[in-house]
Amino acid sequence: MIETKRSLLAVFFGGVLALSLPMAARAANPATADGLIRQLSVETIETVKADKEIQSGDVAKVIALVDNKVMPHVNFKRMTASAVGRFWRQATPEQQQRLQDEFKTLLVRTYAGALTQVKDQTIALKPLRASAEDTEVTVKTEIRGKGDPIQLDYKLEKTAEGWKIYDVSVLGIWLADQYKNSFAQEIGANGIDGLVKALAERNKKAAQGGKS
Repeated sequence: MIETKRSLLAVFFGGVLALSLPMAARAANPATADGLIRQLSVETIETVKADKEIQSGDVAKVIALVDNKVMPHVNFKRMTASAVGRFWRQATPEQQQRLQDEFKTLLVRTYAGALTQVKDQTIALKPLRASAEDTEVTVKTEIRGKGDPIQLDYKLEKTAEGWKIYDVSVLGIWLADQYKNSFAQEIGANGIDGLVKALAERNKKAAQGGKS
């Protein structure tokens, strides 16, 4: 059984949105890694605020939001490959694409549920410790609200198209690592096609169960 760490992922996805709340008035420079995180968050929260259906967790609307606002700034192939681990190279191009598609759907459905949980949190960006020559950096942030602060970090890589997010950490646990063991177990038992099937069935069940 592939277990989704819903609470941690909700913090991640909710954090992407909450990040814009205390920073909307600040100028964002998407040419820098931390500037991209700020801009992405501002644009996303503005879209959410303007769409009641997204706020209610409409999955179709959330998918459109993710495709238009978030995915252009994510190296999702690298994120999926990290989650699949050493088995990624054994997969055919078709299998790799199917894994990306199903993994994306899995995360987006968690995203839909998380949107309804964003309340009064705020996030502070910590100083970026990187040089101008660095091509991979970690942007560290902190979610502040009720209770203890929650660490939320982003790994980004510099590409010809600009900075791309390829992993996210909540409380020191990276998103790809959350799935690596369960994915490996599924592949070990039923092969890569078995993992694709398991993800597809999970997504189908979630779709039949409702919007979240």
